Amino acid sequence: MKKLISLVCISMFMIILCGCSNNDFSTGSSAKAEQVDSSYLDAYAVNPQVPDDGTLLTVGQSVKDGKGEATLQKINLTEQSTGIGSIQLTVKDTKLIHLFPDYSMTDYFHGLTHNEEFDFVKIFVEIKNNSNEKLNFAPIAIIETNTGEKLSWEQDIYLENLNGEMEKKTTKRGNLGFIVDSKDDLEWIEITTSDVFDKDEKKIADAQKFRIEF
Repeated sequence: MKKLISLVCISMFMIILCGCSNNDFSTGSSAKAEQVDSSYLDAYAVNPQVPDDGTLLTVGQSVKDGKGEATLQKINLTEQSTGIGSIQLTVKDTKLIHLFPDYSMTDYFHGLTHNEEFDFVKIFVEIKNNSNEKLNFAPIAIIETNTGEKLSWEQDIYLENLNGEMEKKTTKRGNLGFIVDSKDDLEWIEITTSDVFDKDEKKIADAQKFRIEF
């Protein structure tokens, strides 16, 4: 009888112990990471040159498709806005990505780099023309890094037609990307926008400068 009671007690102890372990595991696995509002990507058409990085939210994550393999190196999801006259520019996300392009994309990137794989800074922007007239604007005229690199709008790898004319009361959204050399030492980028011009090419607002930290 005593032996039976002992076995029952041991069994109950094991059940309780397992139950505690399962609860702990469940709590850990069900703990939700900080939710990211990615609704700004809903109407975004995937770029024909660069893999879609929309799901890359954790450093080390990779995504692979017919355009190559992209791996997230650094990320800043803090939204940042600035006004340039009647233009409202909002940076939605900024990422440092390592890209190994597919062989089929070699010719496209050859004009910008001779490396088979490389790192680039990617910025997703939203541009609003709040005026009642057509304006001309470029969200990034120059991009500089803390490592001393200086790149111009002409070196953008996405080519999503974010520069140039904007009809009245319209919005543009999309990516700009710039190949960089010193990924390990990259701590911040500084963006200088273009001036804002009216339909007669008259400057109506000066360029703005702002910094994004990694």
